[in-house]
Amino acid sequence: MTFKNTLEFAKELDAKDDLNKYQQEFIYPKVNEEKVIYFTGNSLGLQPKRTKKYVDEVMNDWANLAVEGHFYAEKPWWDYHERFANPLSKIVGALPSEVTVMNTLTVNLHLMMVSFYRPTKTRFKIICEEKAFPSDQYMFQSQVHFHGYKMDDTIVEIKRRDGEHNIRLEDILAKIEEVGDELALVLIGGVNYYTGQVFDMKTITAAGHKVGAYVGWDLAHAAGNVKLELHDWNVDFAAWCSYKYMNSGPGNASGCFVHEKHHHNDQLPRFAGWWGHNKERRFKMEPVFNPVHGADGWQISNLPILSLAPYLASVEMFDEIGMDALIQKRDLITSYLEFILKEIAKELDGNFEIITPSNPLERASQLSVLLHGEGRSLFDYLMKNGVITDWREPNVIRLAPVPLYSSFVDMYSFGQILKRGIQEVR
Repeated sequence: MTFKNTLEFAKELDAKDDLNKYQQEFIYPKVNEEKVIYFTGNSLGLQPKRTKKYVDEVMNDWANLAVEGHFYAEKPWWDYHERFANPLSKIVGALPSEVTVMNTLTVNLHLMMVSFYRPTKTRFKIICEEKAFPSDQYMFQSQVHFHGYKMDDTIVEIKRRDGEHNIRLEDILAKIEEVGDELALVLIGGVNYYTGQVFDMKTITAAGHKVGAYVGWDLAHAAGNVKLELHDWNVDFAAWCSYKYMNSGPGNASGCFVHEKHHHNDQLPRFAGWWGHNKERRFKMEPVFNPVHGADGWQISNLPILSLAPYLASVEMFDEIGMDALIQKRDLITSYLEFILKEIAKELDGNFEIITPSNPLERASQLSVLLHGEGRSLFDYLMKNGVITDWREPNVIRLAPVPLYSSFVDMYSFGQILKRGIQEVR
């Protein structure tokens, strides 16, 4: 498609967009009495209007039924999480038995490492990407210390080549082969939070397994954003937050994947709790743990239903749309945003650089823009003029055109605001 940097062209794209109607499903903040252009769905998604109904439902059941809501609410609380199995499995490419909801992201990754990071004297190393999200870095450090190993000897970071912003697949595969028999675990962010690079999860997973390691993925920026096939890729485990691309609300519950090949492995350790116990016998209060055979068997405590209600509203919206339709628009609107940025750079001799890969197979709903000149002052201008975006030190603005609630007119309008901002800052 040949793009044009005009309002008329952007309106034409919106008119042809089957998902355009879903903008009416969301609540937008306002700046200067105008609806914002929202680019931070990779940090916190907008609130779907239908969320209130789901939360009110739980509040009313609590008010009218109290404890009996566990069994007699319209959506009984004791099995509320089971409603996620089918829609979530489609979002991440899994069997329904392989997904569950519980806790928050880093908590779940720690719990997964209890099962899948089992270091020995000879096989103890962890491979991760350079500049992983800080929470992952802290998790690795604390896990290594917990097991009595030294960080420098144990954590192997895949680094970018000098002068490059993204990590090459061949470098990841070479490092996995190099570490070889010493490698216990590969755990990488499926989408790098800083650059927006999408990793080849299928190929990396196969490489890790080839040398005898477990392979897991932090899908914080991938779930609801990237086409995933966790079951077919033979991924051992994964976890993701729900409040970014899945719009479930700040700090909300995490999703979790455990491949079915591990469901009946009694030798695999885990931290247990009663909500992971055999569902049919849970309320018999038995002293010996008998896990559910599935990802639900990794649950520990009964679930925060008020937190799950907004998440359920969101996954049911995803279910009615489908990931294929979302990704089709994602690719088009991200490409249009890239075009707009390059047009503004040409017009103004802009001193900025897109560091997200240009290959659509290596990116999703994010373009990270490195500001060599204007820097923080340009970011501040955008925020004051109704463009809600994200600043990452030392000088990167992250732009996430989420296909559910971003429009092509938003992309064009952003370009005009950006142009005025650069002119004013200069």
